Amino acid sequence: MAKFAVILPAAGRSSRFRDASYKKPFAPLANKAIWLHSAERFMARDDVVQTILVIAPEDRPDFQLKFAANMAFMGVEVIDGGAERADSVEAALARVKPSADFVCVHDAARPCLTDAWIDQIFAAAEKTGAAIFATAVAGTLKRVADHKIVETVARENLWEAQTPQVFRRELLLEAYAKRGGFAATDDAQLVERIGQPVAIVPGSPMNIKITTKEDQRLAEQMLKALPKPKLSGPLHPFDDRWR
Repeated sequence: MAKFAVILPAAGRSSRFRDASYKKPFAPLANKAIWLHSAERFMARDDVVQTILVIAPEDRPDFQLKFAANMAFMGVEVIDGGAERADSVEAALARVKPSADFVCVHDAARPCLTDAWIDQIFAAAEKTGAAIFATAVAGTLKRVADHKIVETVARENLWEAQTPQVFRRELLLEAYAKRGGFAATDDAQLVERIGQPVAIVPGSPMNIKITTKEDQRLAEQMLKALPKPKLSGPLHPFDDRWR
C-alpha cells in the first residue's frame, strides 16, 4: 500500500475573511475549527503516515493556547510557514518522512471533503504520479481593468484548480528545488514548470475554499449534506466535544 504525507497550509493572511476574532483556518465551523474539518479526513486513514499543519509564526501563541494540549494525541505536526503559500509548502516538504511515497497538499480552509474523494485522488496520483482536483469553468469569463471589461475570455478547456493535489514525493521535491523563488499559486504550477504532466480529476463545487464569511456559512450547510468522516474510538480528537 502506498503511503502519503499530508500538508495543510494555513499560514495565509485571511485578508478577505474580515473577522477580528479569528483567522480563517481557526474560525469555528459546525462546532470545531475549520482546519480540524480538513485534517480529520486524513487522520483516520491507514495510508496517511504524516500530517503537517503550516501556520503563520505570529499565530503560534494563540494556536498553542487553543490546540497545543491536544496536538500530541492528534499526531499533527505544526510548523511555521513563510510569506507566500509556496514558502509554507516548501518548509513542510523539508519535514516529510522518507517513508512517504506521495505528498498530498490540501488547503486547511477547504473543509468539505469526503473519504471517497480522497480515495479517488490518491488512486489517480498512484497511477499518474501527479493529480489534482479541478472543476470545468462554467461561467462567462471577463478580463477587467479599472473596473471595465477588457475582453471576454473563452472558457473552453479552462478548469479551476482545487485541492487535494497529490504528487509522488520525489517529483514534488524536484519541483520545489527548481522553484527559484517563483511565487506559484498552487503546487501543480511548479510541477508543470519542470515538464511533468498533471492529471485532472473532476472535482465538486461542494469542495469549497473558505475565503469570506459567506463561504463559511455555505460550508456549514454543505457539511450537513456530506457523509461523516470515518472515526474510531470512544473519544476521537475531532469529536464535537473538542470545541
